[in-house]
This record gives sequence, C-alpha cells and structure tokens, in this order.
Amino acid sequence: MDSVEGKVAFVTGGASGIGLGIAKVFVEAGMKVVLADLRRDHLDAALEDFASRQKGRSVHGIELDVTDRDAMAHAADETERVFGKVHVLVNNAGVGIEGPLSQATYEDWDFGIGVNLGGVVNGIQTFVPRIRAHGEGGHVVSTASMAGLVPMPPQMAIYGMTKAAVIALSESLRQELAPSGIGVSVLCPGPVKSNIHELGQNRPERFRGNSGFRRAEERLSQRPVSPMWMEPEEVGGMVLRGILDDTLYVITHGEWREQVSARAEALIDAMPEAKNPAIVGSTRVPEEDPAGRG
Repeated sequence: MDSVEGKVAFVTGGASGIGLGIAKVFVEAGMKVVLADLRRDHLDAALEDFASRQKGRSVHGIELDVTDRDAMAHAADETERVFGKVHVLVNNAGVGIEGPLSQATYEDWDFGIGVNLGGVVNGIQTFVPRIRAHGEGGHVVSTASMAGLVPMPPQMAIYGMTKAAVIALSESLRQELAPSGIGVSVLCPGPVKSNIHELGQNRPERFRGNSGFRRAEERLSQRPVSPMWMEPEEVGGMVLRGILDDTLYVITHGEWREQVSARAEALIDAMPEAKNPAIVGSTRVPEEDPAGRG
C-alpha cells in the first residue's frame, strides 16, 4: 500500500495498549478504524478519548471476543455497513498467559491458543476473502511477540508457543497474498505499556472453571507497568511504516538481538554440513493444472 489515507482498518484488541496505539496512528494518517475489543470499559474510554480530540467520526467500537467465529463475521458485516470496505486487518488481540506447565489445565491451553492463535486465524478467515474480493489491495498485520523469537522461561511456554506460531503463519501467508496485492507483516513487540497484565479480567467464562493458573494471574495483575517500556503510539508508528514499506517483520526492541542471534546460530550449527539440493525440490507438490487436470 502506497497510502492509507481514506482506507479502513479493523483492529482487534483495539481499545487499549498496542491496539489503541496503532488505532491512534492510523486515524492521524487519515484512516477510519474499527476498535474491536472484549472489554466494554476499554472501548468506552477509547471512544471518549477520540471524541474529545474531535476524532470520534473516524472510529467505531465493537465489543468482540476473537475466539467467537460467528461474532467475528458479524463484526466484519458491521464494519462494512459503517465504514465500507476493509483494507487493513490488524490481528492484535492477545493474552499474556503464564503459569507452571505442571499446573496447566485444558482451559489454560484452550484460552491461550484460542485467543493468541485462534483469534488470528479467525481474523484471517473472516477478512482476507473480503479484502481479496474488492481487489484494491490491503495489508494484514498480526501481533506476535519477542517471545516467539527467543526461548522463554517455562512459565511462558504456552504464550511463546502461540506467538511463534503467529510468526510462522505470517511468513507463509505473505507468500500466498502477495499476488493479490495484499501485504503481510508480523509485529514482534518487546515490553510496551499496555494492559496485558490484566489477564484474569480478559478470560471468558468458558475458560475459567478449572484453570490452574489463577495464582499466577493474580501475581501478574500486580506487576507494575515500567516507565522504561515503549509507548503504544510509538509501536503504532512502526506498524504504519511496516505497512507502507511492506515489511514482513516489525520488531520494536533491539535488546534481545544477541539472544535471537544465538538461537539462529544454534539452529544452523545443528544442521549437517552435507546436503543434496535436489532433496528440496523433491518435497514440492506439483502446481495445479489451470485446466483442472491435476
């Protein structure tokens, strides 16, 4: 995309933290933005803030649980009724789930995977066909994490797994959507001022009954937001530049450069030196015959 002015964006987790920072930057760049968020209180506060700055007509709020596929489809319909065709999808909603794996229950696994990965899948399944259909091009941004690039402490295993999956998904999706004029970026933030520590308040009822992470969530809720952490609007600026430059990776912090490099070197060192290039070609599936013969 050479310009985003006049375009429409749909941002999940858009009423606070990184999502709100992205939305603010998009609005300043001349976009119409739908803030989709699980938290009604966050939506009300965000919409009031935009209205106070005479930007209320540029935003629309939708209460949304990204794990609910029917609700995602309804949100897409509402977005098109209010603002028209969507050009930019930002799969930003996420939960900072953590706790000892020995205490994890299926509710914890399902919650982390359902939001952090399933929410991205639901956004792609719902919006990408619509972006393709209007033929005007667009962009998909999905929020992963630095945790998807470097090994994480054991209590963050579920979180890190889901974020690594979002990176892999984005890398593949970029190849498929390029011919349609749709770019793909994956955002890998480090510490950002957000409400991700409010994990307990963001857990839908169906994932609460038998959680083994309650004590961990209580401790996480007491973690202060450091003044050293990045401002959400700065992240939003990086995302906007990533869209305009069609950048695959948008990484906010350089403090983990050595860890990322060490991981990459360990992977390369683990690979045998001997290689047969023909093996790579042998794994490719034959292209589909345009005439439908294979």
